[in-house]
Amino acid sequence: MQISILIAALEQWAPLNFQEPYDNAGLILGNPDHDCTGVLCSLDCTEAVVDEAIAKGFNLIVSHHPIVFKGLKQFDTSNYVARVVTKAIQNNIALYAMHTNLDNLLDGVNKTMADRLHLENRRILSPKPGFKDQDGEEIGSGLIGELPLETDETEFLQWIKEKLNVSVVKHTNFTKKSLKTIALCGGSGSFLIADAKAQKADCYITSDLKYHDFFEADGQILLVDIGHWESEQWVAPLILAYLRLKFPTFAVLESLVNTQPVQYLKD
Repeated sequence: MQISILIAALEQWAPLNFQEPYDNAGLILGNPDHDCTGVLCSLDCTEAVVDEAIAKGFNLIVSHHPIVFKGLKQFDTSNYVARVVTKAIQNNIALYAMHTNLDNLLDGVNKTMADRLHLENRRILSPKPGFKDQDGEEIGSGLIGELPLETDETEFLQWIKEKLNVSVVKHTNFTKKSLKTIALCGGSGSFLIADAKAQKADCYITSDLKYHDFFEADGQILLVDIGHWESEQWVAPLILAYLRLKFPTFAVLESLVNTQPVQYLKD
C-alpha cells in the first residue's frame, strides 16, 4: 500500500483545510508514492520515536505535533528538530502530522478527554464559521458538554485526577458553586477562556495557562490546568484506532516511547 493511500484516509477524517493558519499539519517529509512498510502513531515525533520506527522497519510516523513547526535555517544536528528530520531522511521515513485539523473536530483530540469525563450533549466551544466535517457537524476550537450529575468542585478535581490520569492539577479559587457544564481544550487553550465564560461553563479544563490567565476566571468559572502532555496523552491511540478501522490487516502500532518532556518532583 502506498503512503498516499494512508494519507488520503487521514485527510478524509481531518482535512488539512481544517487546520489553523499558523499550523504545519500534513506530510512534513517523505515521498507519498513509496510503499508503506508500517505506521507508527505518536503524540510527538522525537528522535527516540524515529529510532523505534527504524527498529520496527516502519517508514511512516503519524504524530499529533509537527516536528517542524517554525522555519529551519540550518540543519545543525545539535538542534533536536534538525537531528530528527535528518535521521528520518537518512532512513527514508516519512513524517506526517495531524495537529489543529484534528483538534478542531468534535470527534478529535477533545473527544479523548470528554469520553473519560463522561460528558454529554457535546458541541464545539468556538465554532469555525463556514466549515463542517464529513458528518455535517460543526468544527472549531474546544468542546463543551455536561456532566451526568452536578458535582462539588473538590470532588470534580479528584475525578479529573483519576479519570485523566494526572498527579498534579493547577486551578483557580473555587467558585463555591456546583459544576455541571464543562468546557475543555486539549493542548494550549488560554485563548478560549472568554468563550468558556460566554458559554456559561462552570469549569474550563486545558493546559499551558500563564499566571495572568488565571486572573481571567474573575470568580465566574473554575479554570483547571492539567498539563499539555496530560491533556493529549490519548491522541496517538485515537489515530491508531482510526487507521486500524480503515486498514484492519495493515501494520499500524502505537509508539512505546513516552514523549512527556516535563517531570515532577514528588515527595
